[in-house]
Amino acid sequence: MADVVMEEKAEAPGTRDVTDFILQDILAGILPAGTWLKQIDLERRYNCTRPEVRRALDRLAQKRLVEHVQNRGYHVYEPDGRRAREVSEIRVILETAMAGTIIQNGSTEDVSTLRKLAEHFFDQMALNGTMLELYEANLAFHRQLLVLGGNLELVDLITEIRQRTSSAPVSQWRTRARVEQSGREHHLMVDAIAAGETERLKDLMRQHIRQN
Repeated sequence: MADVVMEEKAEAPGTRDVTDFILQDILAGILPAGTWLKQIDLERRYNCTRPEVRRALDRLAQKRLVEHVQNRGYHVYEPDGRRAREVSEIRVILETAMAGTIIQNGSTEDVSTLRKLAEHFFDQMALNGTMLELYEANLAFHRQLLVLGGNLELVDLITEIRQRTSSAPVSQWRTRARVEQSGREHHLMVDAIAAGETERLKDLMRQHIRQN
């Protein structure tokens, strides 16, 4: 794992969360996979306090974007391509199996709630949100979608499985085009539920999971 010397200071966070500053540097390749994140370096780079750095690292560790190694510190998560592919295939099996029940249970009110979550992701977070806010808006949409399957234990299992790899969409949202594509896919899934199209929903879920 690499050590990166961060001599140049980033812009002071101001109203932005230090968490998102670190995340943006990870996505930009300034802090590549495997980099050990020394707290004193992060303090200097982001012009912030040690508690702010620690909170940011803990938050990113919860999202599996960095990893905390006991008695050693934090490093940028190193993705395992094989594991990520296998986790995606498990998700495809579990989530598409819920498609029929999701449509059966999806009331007009449920569809409206999902639509609002899709709009929040696409129309608000994609334009003005931080990367972490975008990530959390994406999770909120997917959890609400799966809740319609009626099996909360399965929802929790899928949530846990997602966390076995780094948060997949985040690494792919380097461009505005990819964020917009994810947003469109959310809306298409809601359209399929509203129209009662089970096979269409399965296809959309499968496509969305595999390219994320």
